[in-house]
Amino acid sequence: MRHGRFGRSLSAGLRMARPLDLVVFIVAAGVITAFSLVSLERGGPGSLVEVHSDAGRFVYSLDQDAELTFAGPIGESVVHIHDGSVYFVASPCRDKICIAAGALTEAGQWAACLPNRVFVTVLGESDDPDAVDATAF
Repeated sequence: MRHGRFGRSLSAGLRMARPLDLVVFIVAAGVITAFSLVSLERGGPGSLVEVHSDAGRFVYSLDQDAELTFAGPIGESVVHIHDGSVYFVASPCRDKICIAAGALTEAGQWAACLPNRVFVTVLGESDDPDAVDATAF
C-alpha cells in the first residue's frame, strides 16, 4: 500500500519522536489553552466608555445614551452611546473602518479612527482607566 510522500514523512517523523518531544508538545498545548481561556474571560459586560482624542481622555457611562463629537486633524468623528453599546456613526476618514467596527458592548473591545486620532474602548466595572496594563508596554 502506497501512502504518498506525506504519509511516509509523517510516519517516519512519528518513529523519530522521543518521549521528551511528546512532553514538550503537551506542555505547549496546555500553555496555549490557558492563555486562550484567560483572554476569553477578560471580556464581559462593559460599564464605561473611554475615548481618547486630541482634546484629551474622556470617560462616559454605557448606561447613559449620548451622542458625542470629537474634533481631530481631519474633521469631526461622531460616537454614539445607546442601549449599553458604543459605536462610531460618522467620521471624516476615507475607509470608514471605525464605523464598520460596529457596536462595542464588552470590556476590552475597541474601535479607532486612526486618521482622525479618535480611540474608543469599553471598560469593565473593575477596570481603572488610570491603571497601567499590558498595552502600556
